[in-house]
Amino acid sequence: MFRPVSSKPDFVAQEHEMLALWRDRQTFARLRAQNSGGPKWSFLDGPITANNPMGVHHAWGRAYKDLYQRFHAMLGEDQRYQNGFDCQGLWVEVNVERDLGFTSKRDIEAFGIAQFVTLCKQRVLTYAARQTEQSIRLGMWMDWNDPDELRRLGDLLGMDPSAVTTIQGSDGPVTDTVEMLVGRLGMSDTGGSYFTFSNENNDLIWWFLAECHRRGWLYKGHDTMPWCARCGTG
Repeated sequence: MFRPVSSKPDFVAQEHEMLALWRDRQTFARLRAQNSGGPKWSFLDGPITANNPMGVHHAWGRAYKDLYQRFHAMLGEDQRYQNGFDCQGLWVEVNVERDLGFTSKRDIEAFGIAQFVTLCKQRVLTYAARQTEQSIRLGMWMDWNDPDELRRLGDLLGMDPSAVTTIQGSDGPVTDTVEMLVGRLGMSDTGGSYFTFSNENNDLIWWFLAECHRRGWLYKGHDTMPWCARCGTG
């Protein structure tokens, strides 16, 4: 016989029960171990910007991403499970400007560009932590960072970026200055989500532009595009 089923099920409570079951049984870790060494399947996560909490549209997209990865996991395929966070651009900068009461780029220059960049990185780490928590609550399986560790790095970055600290990496503790650890997030030794403000990503972009310049592929030209006079960019 079937057990009685409530006509008014508590779906939220059921979701928390399932999350607790996965956590207690280490279901995700066991799945990764089971598929380790299997055929490779690479999923490159298109990163969402870590400037505010996730919206419904983010959850919608992440549900589809998780679905595809679960399907390929059922085929026995070995995956990286690496989430991504977009860290650069006006989404982050304008929010920091608003918090500081700035109205123009001249305000940033008067404040100090280096200090402004640090505040942008701190905001990214704060909301990367929040979005990580939201994604875990959504039931998405990824190699997530510890949200509290991201917040701690953000706090330390604002206090003393040259201070030496330790985080838990993929294969054990990783020790470096706060600034360098933030720049190494998502690398093979630190693990977790990739961040587009990483040193490797920025160095590669500058190398690519330098290589294009060396080969004579860069040129001045004219184009039509939307332009923001306040932000000074298109």
